Amino acid sequence: MDMGVIGQIPVFGDWFKLHYTLNPGMAFGMELGSEYGKLILTIFRLFAMVGIAYYLYALARKKVHPGLLWSVALILGGAIGNVIDSALYGVLLDNAPYGSSTPWFHGQVIDMFYVDIWEGRVADWVPIWGGKYMALWPIFNIADASIFVGVAIILIFQNRFFNEKEPRSAASEVPASQLENHQPSSLG
Repeated sequence: MDMGVIGQIPVFGDWFKLHYTLNPGMAFGMELGSEYGKLILTIFRLFAMVGIAYYLYALARKKVHPGLLWSVALILGGAIGNVIDSALYGVLLDNAPYGSSTPWFHGQVIDMFYVDIWEGRVADWVPIWGGKYMALWPIFNIADASIFVGVAIILIFQNRFFNEKEPRSAASEVPASQLENHQPSSLG
């Protein structure tokens, strides 16, 4: 098997590859800029995971559409995966960034799926990025994909998932046969 770039394995031509990389921050490699940024991010992820778990429990008790439950479960599973990476990999895999105060809660998320979508110069007429060289190539992991798919399903099927029926009024519960025989009263 041709490895191409070291640490990169082509799966489907040049556009989908396995590519090992460490992500010290969050989506798209963004980081919080302080000394405690990674710790703050990991603690936020923990609270978000607990919040999503509680939301899933509340939805299950309300017996909402099963598709919504599965979608939120995908999001929760992805959140748990990223929390495990952030909280434990600094200790278990010794991959905390250099200079971290402790390996606990400083682990780097391992990303491995590389989709090489586009790379080149952006047309001059495009606002903000016009004339610049850019690459559109997300690298993500299973947890990220799980979160993305869960959110995408909710967005696509939101009308079905959140179609709450309007509460019936007393007038709407009157049988049609009674409405036909009802004569309007005269006010005069």
